[in-house]
Amino acid sequence: MSYTIGIDYGTNSVRAIVVRTSDGAELGTAIFDYPSGHQGILLDPNDHNLARQHPGDYLQGVEKTVTEAIAQAENEDSAFSREQIIGLGVDSTGSSPIPVDAQNTPLALKPEFQDNLSAQCWLWKDHTSIEEAEIITQLAVEHRPQYLAKIGGIYSSEWFWAKLWKCLKVDPSVFEAAHSWVELCDFIPATLAGITEPSEVVRGICAAGHKALYAPDWNGLPDKEFLSLLDPKLADLRDRLYEEAHDASATAGQLSEEWAAKWGIPAGIPIAVGEFDVHYGAIGCGVEEGTLVKVIGTSTCDCGVVSADSEVADIPGICGIVKGAILPGYYGIEAGQSAVGDIFKWFVEGVCQGNDALHGELTQEAAQLSPGQSGLLALDWNNGNRTILVDQRLTGTLLGQTLYTTRAEIYRALIEGTAFGARTIIERLKEHQVPINRIVCSGGIAEKNAMLMQIYADVTGCEMRVSRSSQSCALGSAIAASVIAGAHADFDGARVAMTGLKEVTYTPNPESQKIYDQIYSLYRQLHDSLGGVNESANLGNVMKDLLALKHS
Repeated sequence: MSYTIGIDYGTNSVRAIVVRTSDGAELGTAIFDYPSGHQGILLDPNDHNLARQHPGDYLQGVEKTVTEAIAQAENEDSAFSREQIIGLGVDSTGSSPIPVDAQNTPLALKPEFQDNLSAQCWLWKDHTSIEEAEIITQLAVEHRPQYLAKIGGIYSSEWFWAKLWKCLKVDPSVFEAAHSWVELCDFIPATLAGITEPSEVVRGICAAGHKALYAPDWNGLPDKEFLSLLDPKLADLRDRLYEEAHDASATAGQLSEEWAAKWGIPAGIPIAVGEFDVHYGAIGCGVEEGTLVKVIGTSTCDCGVVSADSEVADIPGICGIVKGAILPGYYGIEAGQSAVGDIFKWFVEGVCQGNDALHGELTQEAAQLSPGQSGLLALDWNNGNRTILVDQRLTGTLLGQTLYTTRAEIYRALIEGTAFGARTIIERLKEHQVPINRIVCSGGIAEKNAMLMQIYADVTGCEMRVSRSSQSCALGSAIAASVIAGAHADFDGARVAMTGLKEVTYTPNPESQKIYDQIYSLYRQLHDSLGGVNESANLGNVMKDLLALKHS
């Protein structure tokens, strides 16, 4: 009997699980809410695009959650013992780069930088570098179009180089003090392995390929000539980053004596290469060719895989096609929406000044409404558009309100808007021959909100399934650890043994689907017009068509 530990760094908290490698049973779970800032995020009231996190929260969180998860496993299963833990895996949000010194210590942990927002981790949802991302895209179009081909054609403000360049512009003292920058998903495995030199940190192809323009086709990271077009100091930094990135078949290091002693588990056990949360989450959901995994949380990320033996066309507007980014031997394909759960949270807690109870109340009321009954239509861009427009300057829209519009109607319209955004992504992938035979969802929203899941099925026309694990990201990390530790010969065997689906299935309702097809056509008119795809479109019919549907 053997066990692995999966550690999942989310937007507001970190969680750890202890998993039995033979069947994926989760014996212990612990969650740690980041204590710094507002719900773990450091904000700036003068700039709504700024979102940072304190690296000290990450270290405190991993020590506490692994300790508690192991203790819970001991209480739950008398057959479990700490000596049977054979590996660890880590995932995180991204791109979430951390400026570090020459000893791989985050600058934010040094007294002179502890209160400096620029010295913190630049969280994935930080969009302060919109201008920098646009310039990177413009220069790449002119000088290195191949860089953009595999990332959907547009570089995003959520990503690595844009954030580093922004730091250089707004706080050169932090940029100069940073010996290197390390993604959160790479930093934690290196820390647990006791690595104290940034050059020795094992970097994952997931973060490198999707966010940092890394590809073996051009010998790794962008060349210094191109980076000099941005700023010569970025070109100089390249030498202090990394030359090679690795897929999940590699090992990030071995657990150090120091961290092993904290938890009373064997030192020297392997640590899996870090990946982004939803990429390991896809593995935790049992991803294989033909399966699209949707992890529905504060944002969503959609992941699929295509065999590396196949040709994969470039897909405009997606987050990337990277060999080995999810599973070794496959191209990992990523897309997503910048806000989903965050939109519901904004409306219920920000606008309505409610709490979790109001979420439940509005869900019950909204479930009594029929498709089209409210006459409302929402665009899901409250935090910009990640896919397929890749434009963080876009904002949310709610169309069709009257003096009688209710909170429940708005709540349902916001859910429908995120479903329309999900359908847009699915259609783009299918247009470029990415096989999608089933959709597997994960995350608290997928598990708890049956109304949302049925709406997603009706809007997309796809059967929706739910992952057996409520901690699919952490489970995927634990699965990676089980493979590198030798409990399973490969990821396919681990998938069969350690993952599964809940019994519930959401099947499209034909009548609802017909109505949503009509509303979706209106959504696409707004999407393409306000998103800049078709700026000459006449939208004069949209409100009246919504009213016609409402009255019918």
